[in-house]
Amino acid sequence: MKQNSIAYMNDKRGILRIIGITGGIGSGKSSVSAILSSLGARVVDADLLAREAVGKGKGTLTEIVQAFGTGILDSEGGLDRKKLAQLVFGDKERLSDLNRIVHKAVTENIIEIVTEAVNGGEGGILVLDVPIPVEHGFIDVADEIWAVVADMDARIKRVMARSGMSYHEVMDRINSQMSDEEYMKIADKTVYNNGSIEDLTQKVLKLLD
Repeated sequence: MKQNSIAYMNDKRGILRIIGITGGIGSGKSSVSAILSSLGARVVDADLLAREAVGKGKGTLTEIVQAFGTGILDSEGGLDRKKLAQLVFGDKERLSDLNRIVHKAVTENIIEIVTEAVNGGEGGILVLDVPIPVEHGFIDVADEIWAVVADMDARIKRVMARSGMSYHEVMDRINSQMSDEEYMKIADKTVYNNGSIEDLTQKVLKLLD
């Protein structure tokens, strides 16, 4: 257990194991989280928190509109994700601005969830499923970080199959993220996901030992 994690610093340390799961699009990060969930872990999905944070009427959405204009809204005043994606992917500066706005809200939420779990004496495993492994609100609150990586061809096929995006759209997403090497550098453990779901499950079980 990392000595700077919230769980370690709390008097109830050792009761709760906090695992941070990260990896690029199509790596199978969510599959690893789903396996851990099936084993009884509680999963905090940063993507879901981000979606909630940019909901209609939320302060985060207001910040996004101020940064990118009303053109990223739909006819009802909600966020048009496709328009926003077209605006930021392929433009590192704009993507960085978007991430900064959204990450602030997500990070605050994650810290609140983790703190409440630790202070409440929650046991078992708490999984933080986060695509971008920021220091504050992820690395500094987890006891261990798992990076999920996969071959590029497998990642591309997975994303195209589930999203309907074109090859070039998928590559724009992949290229906007960290490389596998960068994910692995900050991880305590690496999950190689190039096989079946059964193979992945066995790898997860071994890492839990």
